[in-house]
Amino acid sequence: MAKEGFSIEIEQIENYRFSVRFAEGTLVTDEPPPAGQGAGPHPAELLAAAVANCLMASLLFCLTKARATPEALKARVQGHLARDTNGRLRVAALDVALTAPGATPRCLTLFENYCVVTESVRAGVPVNVAVTDEHGRVLHESRAPDQTSRPAG
Repeated sequence: MAKEGFSIEIEQIENYRFSVRFAEGTLVTDEPPPAGQGAGPHPAELLAAAVANCLMASLLFCLTKARATPEALKARVQGHLARDTNGRLRVAALDVALTAPGATPRCLTLFENYCVVTESVRAGVPVNVAVTDEHGRVLHESRAPDQTSRPAG
């Protein structure tokens, strides 16, 4: 990611379908029915993907610096939607479950703090994170203060 910022361009194709142009390519997004046709990911899914991708990149960066040899990282995000006090739909929470075989204890204590996207999103949306090994053993867990009863996976 550029240190000073970034720029994207978005253009409406038709109805709720948009073309999002990044520096390295283009992505088509669309709202799910009934508003759109579901012809691409919708903005809340992109938010979830950005959070998980950033966490994975941050963990991989740490593991690489620590000269660890991690196996392929995987993630699954469960997005929770809820209505706000005005009845408008909002992303209420994101539960991120990472599978990170070979993750080192030191990296597990550091990686979240270096994830630009997750730490930015956490200012307004609870983000819970659980990291497991390839056998499903929990290696690391962090929970938003008001989300302690919701499982991360």
